[in-house]
Amino acid sequence: MLVILALSLIRVPEVPVADDVPLMDKWTHMVMYTTLTLVIWWQYLHSHKRVNWIRLSVLGTVAPIAWGGLMELAQAYLTTYRSGDWWDFVANCIGVAIAVVIGTLALQKRAKTR
Repeated sequence: MLVILALSLIRVPEVPVADDVPLMDKWTHMVMYTTLTLVIWWQYLHSHKRVNWIRLSVLGTVAPIAWGGLMELAQAYLTTYRSGDWWDFVANCIGVAIAVVIGTLALQKRAKTR
């Protein structure tokens, strides 16, 4: 989360290669939030034998989405060189959704092997 905080609030120089990839900024958001959410799920599933779905839903879905929203608000209101973007937030949410699907599939596979 600290890495995303830093990357969300620092001044980022223009990167020429980013112009060559359509929607590079949105892809970056999606990958960052997929990674964040997968790390949360991995940590939870490896430290709990039984799944508390309410806790996992809050920690592994609601928290990353809320963090993404807070980062967009922080960019909009706490910096003069960044701007909050609803489409960035949508990309964050898509990243979280991808990770939740992967995490759920991993959990189903784990249940079959036990």
